[in-house]
Amino acid sequence: MKLRTLILGLCSASAFAFAAHAEAITIATVNNGDMIRMQKLTDDFTSKNPDIQLNWVTLEENVLRERVTTDIATKGGQYDVVTIGNYEVPIWAKQGWLLALDNLGADYDVDDLLPAIRGGLSVDGKLYAAPFYGESAMIMYRTDLFEKAGLKMPDKPTWEFIGDAARKITDRSAGINGICLRGKAGWGENMAFLTAMDNSFGGRWFDEKWQPQFDQPEWKDTLDFYVKLMKDAGPEGASSNGFNENLTLFQQGKCGMWIDATVAASFVSDPKNSTVADKVGFAIFPNKEGVDNHGNWLWSWNLAIPASTKKAEAAEKFVSWATSKGYTELVASKEGWASAPPGTRTSLYNNEEYKKAAPFAGPTLAAMDAADITKPSVKPVPYTGGQFVAIPEFQGLGTTVGQLFSAALAGQSSVDDALAAAQAASVREMTRAKYIK
Repeated sequence: MKLRTLILGLCSASAFAFAAHAEAITIATVNNGDMIRMQKLTDDFTSKNPDIQLNWVTLEENVLRERVTTDIATKGGQYDVVTIGNYEVPIWAKQGWLLALDNLGADYDVDDLLPAIRGGLSVDGKLYAAPFYGESAMIMYRTDLFEKAGLKMPDKPTWEFIGDAARKITDRSAGINGICLRGKAGWGENMAFLTAMDNSFGGRWFDEKWQPQFDQPEWKDTLDFYVKLMKDAGPEGASSNGFNENLTLFQQGKCGMWIDATVAASFVSDPKNSTVADKVGFAIFPNKEGVDNHGNWLWSWNLAIPASTKKAEAAEKFVSWATSKGYTELVASKEGWASAPPGTRTSLYNNEEYKKAAPFAGPTLAAMDAADITKPSVKPVPYTGGQFVAIPEFQGLGTTVGQLFSAALAGQSSVDDALAAAQAASVREMTRAKYIK
């Protein structure tokens, strides 16, 4: 008995010592549905890696960007894994702020990543972030409301059709808004949507000489159409609504249409969380009549490792786990194939179980395939990007313009005044940064 007690005591002591020496990594992430789901499933990772503890910092999108950018630019070392977009990855990699992902493991299968997504996360042939999910943008709409109004969604809807349909299916007395669109200020919030919308109107942020284009008719038409449509058919307080807020409204049956990221499709189709799950149809992002361009949105949320981390090996193990085929299968086993993180791997779109479970799989892939971030506009541009402009200054400038346009939506300024202020701010910033000679 004494020997057994001694052995047990030694085992307990060693377990305690092991726990005390476990390496803790801090992960900064965004508060969207996919990322919150990932946190719930991390027992799978920690059971396989008992020597690694996970600390989470979960933030609203705009706050996340601000904090992560500050930390990484100052080499603060607060985070070991960061959730960032394909906007930041090539810019930050070239600054030396990110570690290349060279050790994701033999079974990771980098070649299975969708080429467009992988290309946006690579610099000089090296991968600097691993995609958790990828997305384009599309229309999600209530098939029952369309049927009731005698409407049929075209294969390639125009903005003119969308505006007319949104007004017809609006029923304020029943709490139904014809359309929900982002209004919350931020380069990755309202400006992501409005940049894509302007592309589909034939506009652009800058001409070939980096001259801002907010004084051109395309931006005037875009913002005017958007503000009027939201006034006639949008929800109250739309200037405070971003992706998450509109998702909730749609799930509650309060939006007839929602044009946003394709990743939302699994959440609006989930009967556990969506009251309209069996009444949702999907269609490609609209274009202005006569403009052959459907928004060209291409985004991925990715996990990257700051160069300032002192726990690179443990961090890379986590990144590999969270973005692997195995993780996709884990989600499918717990939540069903329809909930699998979309838009990153070819194998998912070849999976018959996924295609059967996810009616949005085909429209999502079609939207992503249609995106060409090298040609976001029908007019020539000196930049890449779909719903953003891939230059370091865009983060600050996009947010400034986003605030001006959000104020116009809220009725605090006119469309003309917002555009004039956006033009002045953009000319000032592009001159300061020496783009305009």
